[in-house]
Amino acid sequence: MTKSSRPLDPESKPDDRVDNALRPEKLNDLIGQDQVKENLSILIAAARKRGEALDHVLFYGPPGLGKTTLAHVLANEMEVNVKVTAGPVIERAGDLAAILTNLRAGDVLFIDEVHRLGRAVEEVLYPAMEDFALDIVIGKGPSARSIRLKLPRFTIVGATTRLALVTAPLRARFGAVYRLDYYDLPAMQAIVTRAASMLKVQAETEGVTEMARRARGTPRVALRLLRRVRDFAQVRADGVITKNVAREALDLLQVDPLGLDDVDRRVLKTIIEKYNGGPVGLNTIAASISEEQDTIMDVVEPYLLQLGFLDRTPQGRVATKSAYEHLGYTYIEQGQARLL
Repeated sequence: MTKSSRPLDPESKPDDRVDNALRPEKLNDLIGQDQVKENLSILIAAARKRGEALDHVLFYGPPGLGKTTLAHVLANEMEVNVKVTAGPVIERAGDLAAILTNLRAGDVLFIDEVHRLGRAVEEVLYPAMEDFALDIVIGKGPSARSIRLKLPRFTIVGATTRLALVTAPLRARFGAVYRLDYYDLPAMQAIVTRAASMLKVQAETEGVTEMARRARGTPRVALRLLRRVRDFAQVRADGVITKNVAREALDLLQVDPLGLDDVDRRVLKTIIEKYNGGPVGLNTIAASISEEQDTIMDVVEPYLLQLGFLDRTPQGRVATKSAYEHLGYTYIEQGQARLL
């Protein structure tokens, strides 16, 4: 079996092409997620020893933590091709059938946002994952008949930010399910250092630390901040990212020392100022700041929850004492907010 890399889309954004170029290709090149890496190394070694395709794998966790990267790493380690698609793209069962029939033995099919697959599509996917077979109905009415096509053994790698929305039958067909957590500061420093080296950007240790600290434990955010700080350093400084240069650039981007951006602060300030600290419903917050509910739930809330700035209660979202103090409000038990 031959290995092939995914061609870069000529219409993709420059930042997307940079991210693809910076992605590690092998398991040993990955930084962080040590427990997941160890489990994957055993999975890969066992499959290669038996000469079989990998079992189906599901990755879940907040966006930007490397689910797509891991799918490519698995394919590279197994020396097979990887095909990439997304749940919303596969609208009809025929779309999935066309993809599956073009797979070769051992190939990896990566399905991003797997929780957004339609019910009819899932019904086709079940026998494909379990029996490596594709059931096709020919004709209509009383003369209709079903034909079962055998498929080569392949691997489905699914990724989702909303594990609860993955149906139980689909989730049960994944032989390995792994959660990706936010990265700690040393891992983020190593990721920024590696990316800066590959981009040929001169960055001092303190400058790297400043970017890593404000990247909210997410490699995708870290790479985005590195590119913007690089631009700032080239235009406003001598091209070297020092601590002061990084701090000035990130302040200009409205990213505070804990990594909170403008949307994060607007969510917290809305809860504190307009609704006395909560509880307040997600719909109300989204309407108040003109943001999508999914953006708040998938992108904003996980990090605020990790910091301990937000609580989810049956009645709604509540801002914690730590959030009041970070934003400069005095905390009063009744939920009245006053600026310090």
